[in-house]
Amino acid sequence: MAIEESELLEAFSKGDEAAFEKLFSEYYEPACRYVIRIIRDRDTTEEIVQATFVNLWEKRELIRSDISFKSYVFRAAYNTALNYIKHRKVVSTFVARKQERIVEIQREFVSHQPDFELQNRIKEALSDLPPQCQRVFRLSREEGLKYHEIAEELGISKKTVEVHMGKALKLLRASLKDYLAFFLPIITLM
Repeated sequence: MAIEESELLEAFSKGDEAAFEKLFSEYYEPACRYVIRIIRDRDTTEEIVQATFVNLWEKRELIRSDISFKSYVFRAAYNTALNYIKHRKVVSTFVARKQERIVEIQREFVSHQPDFELQNRIKEALSDLPPQCQRVFRLSREEGLKYHEIAEELGISKKTVEVHMGKALKLLRASLKDYLAFFLPIITLM
């Protein structure tokens, strides 16, 4: 190591900007040639080497004057390049996962779109039923009551419950005729 370099490092570690500029001008291009073999992009390489020198300036008090500054700069630039690559991979993975989730949500929304529309249409059709038909239908399909239980709860005959259910189903089929392919599996589950 030349005496001049050790003097430069001594001055640099004490905050001498002229010493820093001399070190920068001597090692900037060699560091760029070294990093570009890793990064393969000139603009990014220059950003990495510049960031390395900024970091060296900020930690100048820690740099000893008996080291090889070239080795130190190359090692620091190498580590900065590796950190850049790791960060880029993390960002790429995050973006890819976000994109996958967006596509998944879109597929889910599109596949359930008819269900949402159908459910809204069923609710409208149910609200259009005469009040007694609506009560009988809801007690049967939503509460799971049997016809004789509905008859007891509403104080009507079992035959009247059957009539109201028949009427409700007939009106629902007519109201939901455009959705009949979707409606049949749902109405049997209700």
